[in-house]
Amino acid sequence: MKERFAQIRLAWGQLKQVDPKAPAMIAAGALIGLLVGALLGLLINPWVAIPFALLFTFMGAMVVFNRRLQKAQFSAIEGHPGAAAAVLQQMRGQWFVTPAVAVNAKQDLVHRVVGRCGIVLVGEGGSKQRVKGLLAKERKRLSRVAGDAPLHTIVVGDGSDDTVALKKLQFTMNKLDRELKKTEVPKLERRLKPLDKAPPIPQGIDPNMARRPRPRPR
Repeated sequence: MKERFAQIRLAWGQLKQVDPKAPAMIAAGALIGLLVGALLGLLINPWVAIPFALLFTFMGAMVVFNRRLQKAQFSAIEGHPGAAAAVLQQMRGQWFVTPAVAVNAKQDLVHRVVGRCGIVLVGEGGSKQRVKGLLAKERKRLSRVAGDAPLHTIVVGDGSDDTVALKKLQFTMNKLDRELKKTEVPKLERRLKPLDKAPPIPQGIDPNMARRPRPRPR
Protein backbone atom coordinates (compact mmCIF):
# COMPACT_ATOMS: atom_id res chain seq x y z
CA MET A 1 0.00 0.00 0.00
CA LYS A 2 2.86 2.36 0.82
CA GLU A 3 4.42 1.71 -2.59
CA ARG A 4 1.08 2.34 -4.27
CA PHE A 5 0.73 5.76 -2.63
CA ALA A 6 4.32 6.55 -3.61
CA GLN A 7 3.50 5.72 -7.24
CA ILE A 8 0.39 7.91 -7.16
CA ARG A 9 2.35 10.79 -5.64
CA LEU A 10 5.02 10.48 -8.33
CA ALA A 11 2.42 10.28 -11.09
CA TRP A 12 0.61 13.32 -9.65
CA GLY A 13 3.80 15.38 -9.70
CA GLN A 14 4.51 14.41 -13.31
CA LEU A 15 0.92 15.04 -14.38
CA LYS A 16 0.88 18.59 -12.99
CA GLN A 17 3.97 19.42 -15.03
CA VAL A 18 2.57 18.29 -18.39
CA ASP A 19 -1.14 19.00 -17.81
CA PRO A 20 -1.79 22.30 -15.99
CA LYS A 21 -5.55 21.76 -16.23
CA ALA A 22 -5.40 18.45 -14.37
CA PRO A 23 -5.88 19.81 -10.79
CA ALA A 24 -9.01 21.75 -11.80
CA MET A 25 -10.44 18.80 -13.73
CA ILE A 26 -9.76 16.39 -10.85
CA ALA A 27 -11.39 18.81 -8.40
CA ALA A 28 -14.43 19.00 -10.67
CA GLY A 29 -14.60 15.21 -10.76
CA ALA A 30 -14.41 15.07 -6.98
CA LEU A 31 -17.19 17.65 -6.65
CA ILE A 32 -19.46 15.75 -9.01
CA GLY A 33 -18.74 12.57 -7.07
CA LEU A 34 -19.55 14.36 -3.81
CA LEU A 35 -22.93 15.54 -5.09
CA VAL A 36 -23.84 12.18 -6.61
CA GLY A 37 -22.77 10.28 -3.48
CA ALA A 38 -24.63 12.59 -1.11
CA LEU A 39 -27.82 12.49 -3.20
CA LEU A 40 -27.69 8.71 -3.55
CA GLY A 41 -27.05 8.32 0.18
CA LEU A 42 -30.00 10.54 1.07
CA LEU A 43 -32.27 8.54 -1.21
CA ILE A 44 -31.20 5.25 0.41
CA ASN A 45 -30.80 6.32 4.02
CA PRO A 46 -29.71 9.69 5.50
CA TRP A 47 -27.29 7.87 7.80
CA VAL A 48 -25.20 6.70 4.86
CA ALA A 49 -25.15 10.05 3.08
CA ILE A 50 -21.75 11.08 4.47
CA PRO A 51 -19.97 7.74 3.80
CA PHE A 52 -21.44 7.67 0.30
CA ALA A 53 -20.37 11.26 -0.32
CA LEU A 54 -16.79 10.53 0.75
CA LEU A 55 -16.62 7.33 -1.30
CA PHE A 56 -17.97 8.93 -4.47
CA THR A 57 -15.75 11.97 -3.99
CA PHE A 58 -12.69 9.72 -4.01
CA MET A 59 -13.99 7.70 -6.94
CA GLY A 60 -14.77 10.80 -8.99
CA ALA A 61 -11.31 12.24 -8.39
CA MET A 62 -9.55 8.96 -9.24
CA VAL A 63 -11.52 8.42 -12.46
CA VAL A 64 -10.55 11.86 -13.77
CA PHE A 65 -6.98 11.47 -12.49
CA ASN A 66 -6.51 8.16 -14.29
CA ARG A 67 -7.96 9.47 -17.54
CA ARG A 68 -5.84 12.64 -17.52
CA LEU A 69 -2.76 10.59 -16.65
CA GLN A 70 -3.41 8.13 -19.48
CA LYS A 71 -3.93 11.00 -21.91
CA ALA A 72 -0.66 12.61 -20.79
CA GLN A 73 1.20 9.31 -21.19
CA PHE A 74 -0.13 8.85 -24.73
CA SER A 75 0.84 12.42 -25.62
CA ALA A 76 4.35 11.86 -24.26
CA ILE A 77 5.10 8.78 -26.39
CA GLU A 78 2.96 9.42 -29.47
CA GLY A 79 5.05 9.82 -32.59
CA HIS A 80 8.11 8.10 -31.08
CA PRO A 81 9.31 4.78 -32.53
CA GLY A 82 8.14 1.94 -30.28
CA ALA A 83 5.13 3.82 -28.89
CA ALA A 84 2.69 1.14 -30.08
CA ALA A 85 4.76 -1.59 -28.42
CA ALA A 86 4.68 0.32 -25.13
CA VAL A 87 0.88 0.54 -25.31
CA LEU A 88 0.47 -3.11 -26.29
CA GLN A 89 2.59 -4.29 -23.36
CA GLN A 90 0.23 -2.55 -20.94
CA MET A 91 -2.79 -4.60 -22.02
CA ARG A 92 -4.41 -6.83 -19.46
CA GLY A 93 -5.30 -10.39 -20.27
CA GLN A 94 -3.74 -13.32 -22.07
CA TRP A 95 -1.53 -11.49 -24.53
CA PHE A 96 1.97 -12.33 -25.73
CA VAL A 97 3.63 -9.22 -27.15
CA THR A 98 6.82 -9.44 -29.19
CA PRO A 99 8.03 -5.95 -30.16
CA ALA A 100 9.92 -5.12 -33.35
CA VAL A 101 9.67 -8.44 -35.17
CA ALA A 102 10.27 -6.42 -38.35
CA VAL A 103 12.14 -3.12 -38.69
CA ASN A 104 13.41 -1.09 -41.61
CA ALA A 105 15.91 1.73 -41.99
CA LYS A 106 13.12 4.34 -41.87
CA GLN A 107 12.26 3.32 -38.28
CA ASP A 108 9.00 1.65 -39.32
CA LEU A 109 8.23 -1.29 -37.02
CA VAL A 110 5.96 -4.30 -36.84
CA HIS A 111 5.05 -5.84 -33.49
CA ARG A 112 3.49 -9.28 -33.06
CA VAL A 113 0.74 -9.99 -30.58
CA VAL A 114 -0.71 -13.43 -29.87
CA GLY A 115 -3.97 -13.71 -27.96
CA ARG A 116 -7.43 -15.28 -27.97
CA CYS A 117 -8.10 -13.48 -31.26
CA GLY A 118 -5.16 -15.22 -32.94
CA ILE A 119 -2.16 -13.33 -34.31
CA VAL A 120 -2.17 -9.56 -34.65
CA LEU A 121 0.58 -7.71 -36.50
CA VAL A 122 0.69 -4.06 -35.46
CA GLY A 123 2.65 -1.67 -37.65
CA GLU A 124 3.77 1.88 -36.87
CA GLY A 125 5.98 4.39 -38.65
CA GLY A 126 6.20 7.57 -40.62
CA SER A 127 4.59 6.36 -43.85
CA LYS A 128 1.40 4.32 -43.98
CA GLN A 129 2.36 2.76 -47.30
CA ARG A 130 5.79 1.69 -46.03
CA VAL A 131 4.21 0.22 -42.91
CA LYS A 132 1.68 -1.70 -44.99
CA GLY A 133 4.51 -3.13 -47.09
CA LEU A 134 6.39 -4.19 -43.97
CA LEU A 135 3.21 -5.76 -42.58
CA ALA A 136 2.62 -7.67 -45.82
CA LYS A 137 6.12 -9.16 -45.72
CA GLU A 138 5.75 -10.22 -42.08
CA ARG A 139 2.29 -11.64 -42.72
CA LYS A 140 3.65 -13.76 -45.57
CA ARG A 141 6.51 -14.98 -43.36
CA LEU A 142 4.14 -15.93 -40.52
CA SER A 143 1.55 -17.60 -42.74
CA ARG A 144 3.97 -20.50 -43.30
CA VAL A 145 3.71 -21.62 -39.68
CA ALA A 146 0.51 -19.94 -38.45
CA GLY A 147 -1.66 -22.76 -39.72
CA ASP A 148 -5.37 -22.04 -39.31
CA ALA A 149 -4.81 -19.33 -36.68
CA PRO A 150 -6.56 -16.03 -37.52
CA LEU A 151 -4.10 -13.38 -38.67
CA HIS A 152 -4.96 -9.69 -38.32
CA THR A 153 -3.04 -6.53 -39.26
CA ILE A 154 -3.35 -3.05 -37.74
CA VAL A 155 -1.67 0.16 -38.85
CA VAL A 156 -1.22 2.73 -36.08
CA GLY A 157 -1.67 6.29 -37.26
CA ASP A 158 -3.81 9.37 -36.72
CA GLY A 159 -7.06 7.40 -36.76
CA SER A 160 -8.09 8.49 -40.24
CA ASP A 161 -8.75 6.21 -43.21
CA ASP A 162 -7.73 2.67 -42.31
CA THR A 163 -5.40 3.49 -39.40
CA VAL A 164 -5.98 3.22 -35.65
CA ALA A 165 -5.06 6.06 -33.29
CA LEU A 166 -2.58 5.13 -30.57
CA LYS A 167 -5.05 5.97 -27.81
CA LYS A 168 -7.59 3.54 -29.32
CA LEU A 169 -5.15 0.69 -29.94
CA GLN A 170 -5.97 -1.31 -26.80
CA PHE A 171 -9.70 -0.84 -27.39
CA THR A 172 -9.35 -2.05 -30.98
CA MET A 173 -7.35 -5.10 -29.88
CA ASN A 174 -9.90 -6.05 -27.24
CA LYS A 175 -12.74 -5.80 -29.78
CA LEU A 176 -11.28 -8.58 -31.96
CA ASP A 177 -13.25 -11.81 -31.82
CA ARG A 178 -11.93 -14.50 -29.49
CA GLU A 179 -11.45 -17.49 -31.76
CA LEU A 180 -8.89 -19.50 -29.78
CA LYS A 181 -9.17 -21.33 -26.49
CA LYS A 182 -7.00 -20.17 -23.60
CA THR A 183 -4.89 -23.32 -23.85
CA GLU A 184 -4.27 -22.73 -27.56
CA VAL A 185 -2.74 -19.27 -27.12
CA PRO A 186 0.59 -20.27 -25.50
CA LYS A 187 0.89 -23.20 -27.94
CA LEU A 188 0.56 -20.79 -30.87
CA GLU A 189 3.14 -18.44 -29.35
CA ARG A 190 5.61 -21.30 -28.92
CA ARG A 191 5.05 -22.31 -32.54
CA LEU A 192 5.96 -18.82 -33.71
CA LYS A 193 9.01 -18.35 -31.48
CA PRO A 194 11.48 -20.09 -33.84
CA LEU A 195 10.75 -17.36 -36.39
CA ASP A 196 11.97 -14.65 -34.04
CA LYS A 197 15.27 -13.08 -34.72
CA ALA A 198 17.03 -10.05 -33.32
CA PRO A 199 16.64 -7.39 -36.01
CA PRO A 200 19.00 -4.44 -35.88
CA ILE A 201 17.28 -1.59 -34.08
CA PRO A 202 17.74 1.61 -36.14
CA GLN A 203 19.17 4.63 -34.40
CA GLY A 204 16.52 6.66 -32.63
CA ILE A 205 14.37 3.78 -31.45
CA ASP A 206 14.00 3.60 -27.70
CA PRO A 207 14.99 0.05 -26.65
CA ASN A 208 12.88 0.47 -23.49
CA MET A 209 9.82 0.63 -25.72
CA ALA A 210 10.75 -2.64 -27.36
CA ARG A 211 11.11 -5.03 -24.47
CA ARG A 212 11.02 -8.77 -24.84
CA PRO A 213 7.58 -10.44 -24.88
CA ARG A 214 5.75 -10.88 -21.62
CA PRO A 215 2.57 -12.91 -21.21
CA ARG A 216 -0.24 -11.40 -19.18
CA PRO A 217 -2.55 -14.20 -18.04
CA ARG A 218 -6.09 -13.37 -17.02
